[in-house]
Amino acid sequence: MPMPIRPFAALSALGVLGAFTLGAGPVLSQLPVSVPGVTEVPPPYALDFNEPMPTGVSPELTAEAVSITQQFVGTLLPTLQLAIASGGPVHAIEVCAVEAPAIAARLSEQTGWDVSRVSLKARNSSAAAPDFWETTILNLFDQRQRGGEPGASLNTAETVSGQFRYMQAQPAAPLCLTCHGTDISEDVMSALQQRYPNDMATGYLEGQIRGAISLIKDI
Repeated sequence: MPMPIRPFAALSALGVLGAFTLGAGPVLSQLPVSVPGVTEVPPPYALDFNEPMPTGVSPELTAEAVSITQQFVGTLLPTLQLAIASGGPVHAIEVCAVEAPAIAARLSEQTGWDVSRVSLKARNSSAAAPDFWETTILNLFDQRQRGGEPGASLNTAETVSGQFRYMQAQPAAPLCLTCHGTDISEDVMSALQQRYPNDMATGYLEGQIRGAISLIKDI
């Protein structure tokens, strides 16, 4: 069974742009960018020592997974904001299509983890379709968020068939709604239809679970 998913206090000193202090690289530290509406990555369950650790969940691996997640978010979101500032939302679609998988690939190569994004309503089903375990956790994230828990506080870790798995929910922030929301401009919708003819990743409201960052490490 996956470990319990519970709300956590957000890290006061580690916002999305503060994530580079955990190793996202010196280039990020030079970006004077603020990302409005972006939520912080919460600390993992395994670091809450007020309660016993679930059996089979490594605090070291959980902390490592959280650090990688922060690097991913702290790299992608400033990149998208810069793309919007330089060329508008349509340009950001092109940048996201290239940069998001590239960032995941770099982190995978650098860390030895498999890093990806998954969603129940994938924009690119060839890259973001969840497996059975991810589907189960995404549905649970969605259920808990609809029950009133902040989406950014939802994460889980579990050892499954010789693999350590970690997922961090990605709620729809204001920046995301330009391309994932309910009121998408005609030019953005046209660009989405051209690049992603089978796109399902629209119609979200702020705070809803848009997907998750998924990490896997063989152990």
